[in-house]
This record gives sequence, structure tokens and C-alpha cells, in this order.
Amino acid sequence: MHTREEKLEEFGRLLDIMDELRVKCPWDREQTFDSLRTLTIEECYELTEAIAANRKPEIRKELGDVLLHIVFYALMGSESGDFDIYDVCRSLNEKLIYRHPHVFGSVDASDARTVEQNWEKLKLKEKDGNKSVLAGVPATLPALIKAHRVQDKARSVGFDWEERQQVWDKVAEELAELKIEIAAADAARSEAEFGDLLFSVVNAARLYGVNPENALERTNRKFIRRFNYLEAQTLAQGRSLKSMSLAEMDRIWNEAKSKEEA
Repeated sequence: MHTREEKLEEFGRLLDIMDELRVKCPWDREQTFDSLRTLTIEECYELTEAIAANRKPEIRKELGDVLLHIVFYALMGSESGDFDIYDVCRSLNEKLIYRHPHVFGSVDASDARTVEQNWEKLKLKEKDGNKSVLAGVPATLPALIKAHRVQDKARSVGFDWEERQQVWDKVAEELAELKIEIAAADAARSEAEFGDLLFSVVNAARLYGVNPENALERTNRKFIRRFNYLEAQTLAQGRSLKSMSLAEMDRIWNEAKSKEEA
């Protein structure tokens, strides 16, 4: 690994490169906060995809792309006189120190749960911090991730099940209510109850230490692999999926499953 001096030198080189690009590159000169926003979202998704696949070279590359955006926003902030990369780093450093009194102060926190609880309490006390426990959850988060985050934040202030196994009664209750609305053919209430069921399942995942986003993505990838195998085998036989019976497709699907398990 590299020394601290080498890391600082390379980061300084990045700042110099961005300063030059902003002046000499036509594309870089035209960029604004708004024009970069959707590209930043795309880069973050590419990073999470690389992490999910555990491809370290790609993770390194995508981290660089995200860092590029951070430095770019800071450069544009300095042009308007609002902030620069120094302000970004300084505010982050001060926040980290303030929210880790068990490291930089005299507060005792011997486990991660206590750290999380202290973190949320300190956020509420900050001058420019969140005014409510759930205020820090971005409104634009995908629904599955948002459900996990709001539940986790509620837990940090003690709003949670006394025993985690109690959540299964809630899951069963929501499933029963969903079946009633589906049987009644009430589309609006069925959607509402389906949401409640999904929310309770996410809650169960959280309580048992499973990240629901990662779990669902893992299943997505598994389904795609097996379906691609099914499609490839079908084409190899000179047939199309539409011409096959469900039993025939199930046989090839189970073959793909067996190959993976082997």
C-alpha cells in the first residue's frame, strides 16, 4: 500500500488536473450542478453493482468516478464562492469527530448498537442537523432501501420489537389482510396491503441481520443466470420459449439449478 505522503500527493494531482480541465476542456467548462446530478446517480449505481459482484478492480475504478464528481462539485462551489474542497473535508472531519465521542471524547460505547443510537441523538442536537429522526432519509431513495432506512432509524431511538421473532406474527397478519383484499378484487386496497406486507418482510430482514436490498439483488442475479441458461438451451434446440410447455421449461430450469449447486 502507499504512504500517506503518496496519497496526499496523488490527491493534489487530481485537484490540479480538474482545475486545468475546467479551463481547457469544452465539455468540462459547460457542466453545472444540475447537469452532473444524473451522471452522479449513474456512477453511484455502477459502484454498487461492482460491489455486489465483488469485482475489486471495478470497485477501484468506480470509486474513482465517484471521487471525480465530488471534486468537480467542490470546484464549481469554489467558483461561486460558496465552498471548496477544503470546506467539504473540514465539515466532514468536524462531523465525524462530533458524532464519535466514544473515540474522540469520554463517552462509552462498547457495541455498534450504542454507537448508532448516539449518532442519531447527536444529529438531532446539531445546529444544522435533522429536526426529526426520519428527516435524514432522502425522499428519492428507492422504496426498498428507504423502508430499511426508516426502520433502522426508528430502531435507533428505541421504536422496535421487544423480541425479533414477534415480527413473524406481523408478517402473517399482513399476508392474511392482503389475501382478503385480493379476494375482494379491491385494487387500491390490495396495493396498500401489499405495501404493508413488503414493509413487514423488510422489517424481518433487518431484525435478522439481512440486508434486503442485497438479498433481493442476489436473487435477481440468480434468476437472470438461470433464465439465460434456459433461453440458451432452448435456442440450441432450435426452439423458442413460447413453443415450450411449462414442464419442459421447468426441466431445463432445474438443470440450471443443479449445475449451480454442483
